[in-house]
Amino acid sequence: MIKRILIGILIILAALIAFIIAALLYLGWPDKAQIAFNDATGQNPRITAPREQAIPTINVAEAIGWQDGAMPQPADGLQVMTFAAGLEHPRWLYRLPNGDILVAESNSPARGGGGFGEWVAQKVLGKAGALVPSPNRITLLRDADGDGKAESRSTFLSGINSPFGMTLVGKDLYIANSDALVRYPYEHGQTRIDAKPETIITYPSPGHWARNVIASPDGKKLYVSVGSASNIAEGGIESEKGRALILEVDPATKTSRVFGAGLRNPNGMAFEPRSGKLWTVVNERDQLGSDLSFDYLTSVSAGDHFGWPWYYWGQHEDTRVKPANPALKSRVRTPDYSLGPHTAPLGLSFAADTKLGPAFANGAFIGLHGSWNRKPLSGYKVVYVPFGADGRPAAGAKMVDVLTGFLSDEEKAQGRPVGVITDRNGALLVADDVGNTIWRVSAKAQPAAAPAPAR
Repeated sequence: MIKRILIGILIILAALIAFIIAALLYLGWPDKAQIAFNDATGQNPRITAPREQAIPTINVAEAIGWQDGAMPQPADGLQVMTFAAGLEHPRWLYRLPNGDILVAESNSPARGGGGFGEWVAQKVLGKAGALVPSPNRITLLRDADGDGKAESRSTFLSGINSPFGMTLVGKDLYIANSDALVRYPYEHGQTRIDAKPETIITYPSPGHWARNVIASPDGKKLYVSVGSASNIAEGGIESEKGRALILEVDPATKTSRVFGAGLRNPNGMAFEPRSGKLWTVVNERDQLGSDLSFDYLTSVSAGDHFGWPWYYWGQHEDTRVKPANPALKSRVRTPDYSLGPHTAPLGLSFAADTKLGPAFANGAFIGLHGSWNRKPLSGYKVVYVPFGADGRPAAGAKMVDVLTGFLSDEEKAQGRPVGVITDRNGALLVADDVGNTIWRVSAKAQPAAAPAPAR
């Protein structure tokens, strides 16, 4: 009798395993890219049919850090060096007027919830090196002698809640924490702030937890990016209230309004120097296969809606989202430039005062943090998008690699780029949250011309 029961159990288990394997094969798991990556980039990316995945493709580059003196590789004509090392999960950078660099050493606040989605997230984050506790600290780096290396560092702010974006307006320093935009008094050259923060506005947290903030050119308005809580509002659209948008904040009255919406997870923001328009980079949705959807770079004007969660890349409907929203379709704005599927763009900086040579004089530098759900991997580098005189990506512009080598030959993550800014001497600084390093990219010195022969 017992033998029969055991045999029955084994038969049931075998059938269950066979069913699971068949279901995974039916769903095409793991999905692999079917078009060339470059075809999915630029102003007119190739849009293929979505391949819906109940279980996402999981292809994570294991975080190993930089081994045996390895370093990222710069583009021709450029050189790279270490500006600062030994940091703890450096994510974002900000340059103060005296040239000091603020580094937000930060990570996601504690996550709640459970279920299969959260289990997948924990596995992915752990392998990618993103489960380290948040240091909740902003560190000040100072390169007093101008040799391209920070010879001193100090704790500028501590005990804060997953800080990310930073911006200074006059004597007011604004910090975008995961749950609130706060303000501190700041004096020129100050190396530490002990004052209590003043809350300007609050917003939902965590979900996509990293909040950025920048100031308008006249300093009268602030712009804060707030990412979604989910992939495509699986918990209902009400759970996404106050999310997936960019807020315009009046710091004088502590009020805000929605400036741009339908942006699943906007991070880097910057004002394009020629047009004066606000631009952002956005992490789009998952589980439509390795060729969709495209993360992107785009300008944002007041009232723009980019479709999330109902539409992607303009008016392409995501039929997984219920209920549908056909009334929105006619006013969805198509982004300006595709950065490719699943590249995870975070950092954004325009070449306003960058001195990397004529090839990098007018355009956008973007830190691509790298994919976790695409075969093959995408991102894991710093790229440059050339712009034209009209303040938009140049016609037919292709992304140019600026800093690569973050993936080893075995496709393990030696580093992952996040924030990108320019230092006071025109070099590009790159925050690497896996390598725990700030890299400095500068133009190579040109060799002196040979003297003319004596006559």
